[in-house]
Amino acid sequence: MSAGGADRDADPTETSSTHEPSSLRERLRALPTFAPGLPTFDPDATPSDPVTLFRAWIEEAIDAGVPLPHAMTLATSGASREVHARTVILKDVDASGWWFATGASSPKARDLAENPHAALTFLWPVLGRQVRVAGPVTPAAPATSATDFLARPDGSRAAALVGHQSEALTSRQEYRDAFAGALARVQHDATLIDPAWTAYALAPTSVEFWQASDDRGQTRLRYRASGHDWEKGLLWP
Repeated sequence: MSAGGADRDADPTETSSTHEPSSLRERLRALPTFAPGLPTFDPDATPSDPVTLFRAWIEEAIDAGVPLPHAMTLATSGASREVHARTVILKDVDASGWWFATGASSPKARDLAENPHAALTFLWPVLGRQVRVAGPVTPAAPATSATDFLARPDGSRAAALVGHQSEALTSRQEYRDAFAGALARVQHDATLIDPAWTAYALAPTSVEFWQASDDRGQTRLRYRASGHDWEKGLLWP
């Protein structure tokens, strides 16, 4: 996590008309980063695999009351090589990888069909921690995807059944009507599933753990897949 430098040919604190400081820039620079009392991180005491360490870290984030600790940024890129990022919810972490789900017609699913590799980022500011995960992504079997869909709340199932994700919307009322119809279907049939709903597992080739400290020093530990084992190494912050 680092901040880039300003363009040397232009002073971002000036405007062409008033030359007054940018109030937004000042407010951004004045924002605090991490509160004192951050946990310590000893890379020498870490487990041999990243799954064990990640599960421990996310449990600590949950216990610390971090808002939405299971929210993660998913970055994908299709055949066009344009990179797309959005926030999704982590469903589970097991031997198969980091799990998430989406509709098969969504932009993220289309990207993954063209380029089945992705990256995930978790940020837990209360603990001064960030985790980055990257690797190939594999869709689950239909039965697994159906089970995931049925585990969603009624409103979430209805939202998925509406479909048309990222398509142009004529009016807000058009969406309200479509959502109300989908919700009625879900509430009428508890076994109703979206056949296009797909669960995915990202099997990482790299997992990086980043820890800030009260003295502003940083620790970066990276696990890299090596056959059936993992290699651990420190990175310069």
